[in-house]
Amino acid sequence: MNWGFLENVLSGVNRYSTAVGRVWLSVLFLFRILVYVAAAEQVWKDEQRDFVCNTQQPGCENACFDHLFPISQARLWALQLIAVSTPSLLVALHVAYREHREAKHRRKLYEDKGSIDGGLFCTYVVSLVFKTTFEVGSLLTFYFLYNGFDVPILHRCSQSPCPNVVDCYIAKAKEKKIFLYIMGCTSILCTALNFVELLYIVWKQLWRRFTRRYVPREKAAFSYRRASASKVTAEVTAQVNAEVTAEPGAEPRRHPVPPGGAAAE
Repeated sequence: MNWGFLENVLSGVNRYSTAVGRVWLSVLFLFRILVYVAAAEQVWKDEQRDFVCNTQQPGCENACFDHLFPISQARLWALQLIAVSTPSLLVALHVAYREHREAKHRRKLYEDKGSIDGGLFCTYVVSLVFKTTFEVGSLLTFYFLYNGFDVPILHRCSQSPCPNVVDCYIAKAKEKKIFLYIMGCTSILCTALNFVELLYIVWKQLWRRFTRRYVPREKAAFSYRRASASKVTAEVTAQVNAEVTAEPGAEPRRHPVPPGGAAAE
């Protein structure tokens, strides 16, 4: 399977992601897609051919293999990677829609087309919910479908058309178990990162609304006090300048003396 197209698409989505979202993309590329392509896909390459049962009954080996692996584990991981990566495209599509609107109206409609606010905030939240749902759903499907994350070396099978209970052996059982643990742990890590990113953008949105509602009032009050002080200073300065520029010989204007005070000499 060629993962280059998916990698190129997600690299474009990286421009509109938060800091936590970029960490999620790094984990997805390095510890999931790269591990899957470089090693895990090769481990499950000949799983049916290496599945051996101690019987010569025609069809018994295939029936036991289908019973133990109703869906190939490697293909299930590949399906999960595609499912959890697709919702990220919603953000890129929404940004493309904003760019199309600005091009259509031939004027700037958004301060920042990639800013997570308004409709893009809802799209981002929906994409995170979908990614988390796919991650958890895939883990639960894998757990109940294969009875956990264990890969036994020996599997006893009694499926038809087997004449009796036969012993079947799985090749590279320990190696497969190690890669299952790696993929499972990275899936849990990605789920945690999605949850943290969801909390982060919700908190950021609430903080932005709080500052828009309360901080401008404080700034307006501060500006009013500064304007009042400047006005009083201007009036005093104008009065002093008028007294200095009075005509020669004119009696200087005396300021009223407060009660109980002494006049200045």
